[in-house]
Amino acid sequence: MARLKITVNKTRCISSGDCTETAPAVFQLDADGKSDVVNPTGAADSLILSAARSCPVKAITVVDEDSGTQLFPPPKK
Repeated sequence: MARLKITVNKTRCISSGDCTETAPAVFQLDADGKSDVVNPTGAADSLILSAARSCPVKAITVVDEDSGTQLFPPPKK
């Protein structure tokens, strides 16, 4: 299990809730209905990445803190 840095772009977030349905122990909706990371170690890495991929507007960024590699969305070349 990698150390993941998970961030949510609150401006981009449209409150679809897909991430909270996929990984409810990691993501919850805040008082404004925007996704928030409540426990970055609350699920397996694969589930966290699935939750990020489920976001229809790609508002979630996942970075492997040890290597600095951005896992999602894929970095632009």
